Amino acid sequence: MIGLGTLINIGTIVTGSAVGVAIGSKLPERTNRVVTDALGLITLIMGGLNLAALGDPAFVGAVGAAAPFLIVIGSLLIGSIIGSLLGIESRLESFGSFIHGKLGAKSEANTARERFIQGFVDASLIFAIGPLAILGSFSDGMGLGIDQLVLKSVLDGFASIAFAASLGWGVAFAALPVGIWQGLLTLAAFALGSVLPGSHIMALTATGGVLLLGVGLRLLNLRAVSVADMLPALVVAPILTSIVAAFF
Repeated sequence: MIGLGTLINIGTIVTGSAVGVAIGSKLPERTNRVVTDALGLITLIMGGLNLAALGDPAFVGAVGAAAPFLIVIGSLLIGSIIGSLLGIESRLESFGSFIHGKLGAKSEANTARERFIQGFVDASLIFAIGPLAILGSFSDGMGLGIDQLVLKSVLDGFASIAFAASLGWGVAFAALPVGIWQGLLTLAAFALGSVLPGSHIMALTATGGVLLLGVGLRLLNLRAVSVADMLPALVVAPILTSIVAAFF
């Protein structure tokens, strides 16, 4: 069944969040803060590991040794301009605030509202940016199996427990943008009948690594990087790779 992998992913995020909220309500605020800091550090590590894609043989072979880093920089600059003009970050936060209000939580303190929105936005970014979200969705759409999305689902489930323990129910609603994003990728792969070349995937992975570093900084409260405004860079990266590869 096409799309089954994404449905499983949605289920693990919601289930993990429910477990996390149940656990988190019994933990002191200081413990929740330490958990969030730990997740921030782990996210930085994930982003650093993704940056290793800059040296991937397929990427270097397609565009040359010097181009991968420049492609990532160009993708981030162009993507950030597009995203900021579209106001993606503010729209995502507004959507989180809208959901929070619909849950009948308008009377809650501002700190609770801000924590809900942070959980929704940060979890959405982390669960959607990783290469498994893209590769797994393409594999599912091509009918090649859902193994990668099942693996991602397990990882996201455990991550949801940790996130929701400190950030609350906003993490569960991250399943909405994740489902839409992965669903669109799955449909695109099903319609096109092919996957991206290895060099394009590495460009996406490396660019996504930089975005994950930004999410890590947000979680650590070091800087509120507008990562959502940079999301168009994930679309720009394979396009720039194609252009550079055509002239290399």
